[in-house]
Amino acid sequence: MARGLDHIVHAVRDLDAAAALYRDLGFTVGARNKHPWGTHNHIVQFPGFFIEILTLAEPDKMRADDAFAQEFGAYNRDFAARHEGLSMLVLESHDSAGDVTAFKKAGIAASDTMRFEREGRRPDGTPVHVAFSLAFARDKAASEARFFTCQQHFPENFWNPAFQSHANGATGIGDIVMVANEPSRHRDFLLAYTGAQAANDGDGYRIALPRGAIEVLTPKAYTLRYDLSPPDTSNGPRLAAMRFDGPWPPRRRLVGALGAGLIFAASR
Repeated sequence: MARGLDHIVHAVRDLDAAAALYRDLGFTVGARNKHPWGTHNHIVQFPGFFIEILTLAEPDKMRADDAFAQEFGAYNRDFAARHEGLSMLVLESHDSAGDVTAFKKAGIAASDTMRFEREGRRPDGTPVHVAFSLAFARDKAASEARFFTCQQHFPENFWNPAFQSHANGATGIGDIVMVANEPSRHRDFLLAYTGAQAANDGDGYRIALPRGAIEVLTPKAYTLRYDLSPPDTSNGPRLAAMRFDGPWPPRRRLVGALGAGLIFAASR
């Protein structure tokens, strides 16, 4: 069974400035959250999907013997130091342990299941408990992008319609766009990671999922389609852009922000 899009990590150096930029672009941005290994984030939420704007704010809390801190925190620290932008793609999970089994069978597993918990807050400031189990997958030909699945243990404490209304009219995620010099090199990994059965060909390919889709384009095709400069792919493919659904005008509006292409397009 295919896994839908769950969230994407946008690694930045200045979290306050990034959150302000998202607000200026008309998104509703949640409160600042803190992880025990030193990363902080803000969440931009849609029905079933969110953007995690992330920075390493307390590097002294990063422990070398904490596998999750290294797989998540250290990776995003190093990614943001090289170039701000979309660093990790995450799919929804209903069985994290089952994902690990499937990933091991496909030869793409990068971890056993990892669980972490933190305090969240409702729109009125009331604290709530949230917990997640993660299973990492690795595309050996993609050192500049990481992938995992996320199982929510208290989804009723995380998802909230009050955070899912955005002044710019965005109603949900459409595609996550990845740019690769050779898209075909990553097809088998992405099919195993998503659980999808097929990738529709074109000037690259598109993998339709229960929520959203993953589009993989060459740098040239990305520029031709979206009129955006592609990210540097000299060290491997990059997560380049998010396409949002909503009641947009016929003319597509494009915005580049902190290394991420934010593509506003009519639903299709």
